[in-house]
Amino acid sequence: MTSSARPAHDRERADRRREGLDSPVEGFNERARRAIADDSLHDAIALTTERLTAGRDAALGALPQAPSLRERAYRIKQRTMADLDRYLEQMAEAVAGHGGHVHFAADGADVARYIGELAERRGAKLIVKSKSMASEEIELNRRLEEAYAGLEVVETDLGEWIAQIAGDHPSHTIAPILHMNRHQVAETLATVAGRSLPPDPGELMRFARERLREKFLTADIGITGANFGVAETGTVVLVTNEGNGRLVSSVPPVHVVLMGIEKLVPRLEDLSVFLRLLARSGTGQKLSAYTSFVTGPRREGELDGPEELHLILMDNGRSRLLGTDFEEALYCIRCGACSNVCPVYRQTGGHAYGSTYSGPIGAVLTPLLKGQDEARDLPYASSLCGACSEVCPVGIPLAELLLRLRDRQVQSGLASRGERIAFAGFARTMTSPAAYRSAAAAARLARGPLAREGLG
Repeated sequence: MTSSARPAHDRERADRRREGLDSPVEGFNERARRAIADDSLHDAIALTTERLTAGRDAALGALPQAPSLRERAYRIKQRTMADLDRYLEQMAEAVAGHGGHVHFAADGADVARYIGELAERRGAKLIVKSKSMASEEIELNRRLEEAYAGLEVVETDLGEWIAQIAGDHPSHTIAPILHMNRHQVAETLATVAGRSLPPDPGELMRFARERLREKFLTADIGITGANFGVAETGTVVLVTNEGNGRLVSSVPPVHVVLMGIEKLVPRLEDLSVFLRLLARSGTGQKLSAYTSFVTGPRREGELDGPEELHLILMDNGRSRLLGTDFEEALYCIRCGACSNVCPVYRQTGGHAYGSTYSGPIGAVLTPLLKGQDEARDLPYASSLCGACSEVCPVGIPLAELLLRLRDRQVQSGLASRGERIAFAGFARTMTSPAAYRSAAAAARLARGPLAREGLG
């Protein structure tokens, strides 16, 4: 393939996408209706989610310790959240001890200000990013490009990059453009190439690799998220399948890590539990292709790594959940397994949720972080079949959390009269053994036709 018609240092497009918690998320029902009418979307969702679910089932089925690892993961998260202040302090001290810089950020504006001022001090013009849902949650790209003239932020995960060029949003936790076919991808990349590209996956990959490689080599700052942070060692752990995370964290002279405060684990021993569960639950692999451990900036005598390492520990509403009935939502490790088995997600796809986080975890997490007044429809984006709770590798009781959110709306007067009546009946059913048995029998009879229609 010939070189791209436009040099890689040219700005591809300004990133003004509003996909995070600062933007409106209401309207699930209307977006869902449009998605349900899209047959090609259904085919794409079915193809991806069925493949991922089959891979998960096979990988975890071959791991006899899976149930005990799941229980251990839940207990580690529970213990970490109960003493999070101590672990955050330990992480910060360890990172500083390795020569890194640590910033505690209250919200998205705080994160953008810190990175923007860092870019100004460094005279940075180009920032490359690896996949980071935390950055999407706060619309970091838009904030930086709007507030700091001349700054360009480029996604480097292939799916995320294609979505960015298209002005689109990711629609799945680990398969961000499952809603796009190869012809749409070719048309999107052609706008960057300045020429037509064939809808051939191999050719498209070659073009993307060539283009992004130049971005890596000319970037001033690299930004990554973090799958985990190990408090005892100050280690940031990146789990990817494309290798872009390692390039972003080691080639530019400055590496910025954006980590939600809930991503900590106390010890390396604890980390091993999650690494055995994450890839198996997400993609069906025993281990992702690239698992990178970053402990401080480049030291004397080392051949690669950044000159500077900056760790941003972001709250953005997370600390409000500690010690509440919803704390378990913070245990999520972003594998996407709950979406793959959710009958609602499988009908509507990720865009219907209107926010960074889709599927059952999104229906729980978005109202908790954004506020129930603005995301009141999402707790009802569920059939409450319980499949999400069953597949969660950390044992988050997602169906139960959704019920709690609905009940909270009833108690606060946000629910409609019909919803209040329904929850009053639900409460009577759950406190009456006879009524519960009758309801369970009725549900079993109703589930058959719904399952055949893909709704239960």
